[in-house]
Amino acid sequence: MDDEFGAGYSRTLASSLVLAEVGGVTADEALAKGVAPRDVWLAICNMQDVPPERRLGKDIPPKEQ
Repeated sequence: MDDEFGAGYSRTLASSLVLAEVGGVTADEALAKGVAPRDVWLAICNMQDVPPERRLGKDIPPKEQ
């Protein structure tokens, strides 16, 4: 969430945005109830209109062996 929304705003979203897709609770509450993080993230993406190409996060180059 920090990559998409910034550190401060992502905390605000997690604690205040009610997500119907995960039971009408906030992201923090959903995670505490055991909802899969991926499901919570996709619910946030849907509510905030995050485009599909940004839903997987930043590309991180592979570590050298």
